[in-house]
Amino acid sequence: MKRVVVTGMSGITSIGDSWDSFAAALRAGKSGIRYMQEWDKYPELNTRLGGPVDDFQFPPQYSRKRTRTMGRVAQLCVSAALKAVSDAGLDDDPVLKSGDTGCSFGSCTGSSDAGVDFSKMLVSQDMSKINATTYIRMMAQTGVVNVALFLGLKGRVYSTNTACTSGSQGIGYAYEAIKVGQQKVMICGGCEELCPTEAAVFDTLYATSTKNDTPNLSPAPFDRNRDGLVIGEGAGAFVLEEYEFAKARGAHIYAELVGYGTNCDGGHVTQPDQDTMGIAMELALRDAQLLPSAIGYISAHGTATDRGDIAESQATAKLFGNRVPLSSLKGNLGHTLGACGALEAWAAIMMMNEGWFAPTLNLHEVDPQCGDLDYIVGDCRALQVDCVMSNNFAFGGINTSLIFKRV
Repeated sequence: MKRVVVTGMSGITSIGDSWDSFAAALRAGKSGIRYMQEWDKYPELNTRLGGPVDDFQFPPQYSRKRTRTMGRVAQLCVSAALKAVSDAGLDDDPVLKSGDTGCSFGSCTGSSDAGVDFSKMLVSQDMSKINATTYIRMMAQTGVVNVALFLGLKGRVYSTNTACTSGSQGIGYAYEAIKVGQQKVMICGGCEELCPTEAAVFDTLYATSTKNDTPNLSPAPFDRNRDGLVIGEGAGAFVLEEYEFAKARGAHIYAELVGYGTNCDGGHVTQPDQDTMGIAMELALRDAQLLPSAIGYISAHGTATDRGDIAESQATAKLFGNRVPLSSLKGNLGHTLGACGALEAWAAIMMMNEGWFAPTLNLHEVDPQCGDLDYIVGDCRALQVDCVMSNNFAFGGINTSLIFKRV
């Protein structure tokens, strides 16, 4: 089996699109959540909170011919991928088009605007807005397909459209492709564009926050006074490489990806199962050949929903006890759905390398029903650790766990 290392990373979020800006926002306790006036036209939508990337612009130097197959979600995905490739020092490297490089990205859906155009056809028999690229912008795999086309990749392509585990599964399957020797390089991660329909999904489950007058106070993962999740958007991208290949070209190595676990509850489509959540973490530890005591920090999924927070924290406490520091970034970003696994893993690796970890924003009083854990609250915590775990859990009972080790 090959060793797999991280040589490039990037993130686009509501509080920063570089590590310096993102880290500064985390240290300052900044929230990217705001009142979405654009959603006032939906009177039956209870939540008005979202975490948009307000200042996002796709690099302007590219022609319309190169961008016409991209809606917003694909633009976020390709932009993050380009940044990660540049960070890895692989710009114009022949390995990209050699067949030795593949890609693996996920999102919950494609771009909503394109879906609206097809809906007009069904509802109003109006095909005036449909053209040759409408479906490409709408399809669930639009992000990864556009990354492959934009970079001219000839390797394997995985589209991991598994809701909230899309980004972490994108990284996990890329890791496995390199580990077994099928690829030398994989560009991977997750992306999501903000859409009121995604808020409506959780609204119908009574799982969204309605603290519309105080957007900076929500979401509040694991807090006894939390009232639900908030939807965000963004993209996170990784470049993974086979260790010897990266070493031979003198690449900077951020971390080694040593463990990946994924499974399914096989029970309820929306209600989590803490037993299989725990098994996913155990699978990652087994893959990494590590004991729970080796993990120095856990990046929690932490959606700020009652059932999710309780099940995840109880599963984590059962396996790790209360000795491992843990936090969730969703208080800052909201739930970025397909992007969260990649963004949270990016942050966990960078914080590990810099020796500090952000607290869970808006966590003031831990829900007594949540597991007994070492929740990081208030200020950032200085920690020197060698291994971090990043966990995500999704509708359909899909669970993922990634372990990264300092090199």
